[in-house]
Amino acid sequence: MSKGIDIKPAGGKLGIMIPGLGAVSTTFMSGVMRIRKGLSKPFGSVSQMQTIRLGKRDENRSPLIKDFVPLAGLDDIEFAAWDIFEDNAYEAALKAGVLDERDLEHVRAELEKVKPMKAVFDQKFIHNIDGPNKKRTKNKMELAEQVREDIRRFKKEKGLSRMVVVWCASTEVHIERHPVHETVEAFEEGLRNGDEWISPSMIYAYASIMEGVP
Repeated sequence: MSKGIDIKPAGGKLGIMIPGLGAVSTTFMSGVMRIRKGLSKPFGSVSQMQTIRLGKRDENRSPLIKDFVPLAGLDDIEFAAWDIFEDNAYEAALKAGVLDERDLEHVRAELEKVKPMKAVFDQKFIHNIDGPNKKRTKNKMELAEQVREDIRRFKKEKGLSRMVVVWCASTEVHIERHPVHETVEAFEEGLRNGDEWISPSMIYAYASIMEGVP
């Protein structure tokens, strides 16, 4: 008989780091911040409002998913972001225009604290935008090391026990698989040599994994 998966309790603060401080990420942040203040309901959130059925239908056991699975509470979330533009989360949210200014005003102070770190960017993979807030290094391995340092610093500053990186940047162009993608060793060599087929999203993924962050 196989053993069950041991899921540890969701203790401490959860850091959510987001490449891309645009419409999707600022709507997410604003929603969480408004819900924490009791200004909004978490409509559409599977983790916060949906139930899960346990046992047979007639047993009437349907707890909320957030009460059944060890998930971080919304009060335990800290946000950080990378972006090629220097606008803080409040300014970015206004420009995105997804939420009304009157709804953002209630959480303006919290949003303004989320200031984007310099981003990894390569216009070869995203053609239609460019911005000034970019990391500049000798090679792609140094870019990865800078992202790793961003992750470590955020974890220390906020006293986080767990972290996750969520991609919300623009969709990169499609590329075919190349030898640099075949093994970790080949990928790391490609980082050091500036291989043209290593995209920014791959650098964020590599840096996150090397820091033990999903």
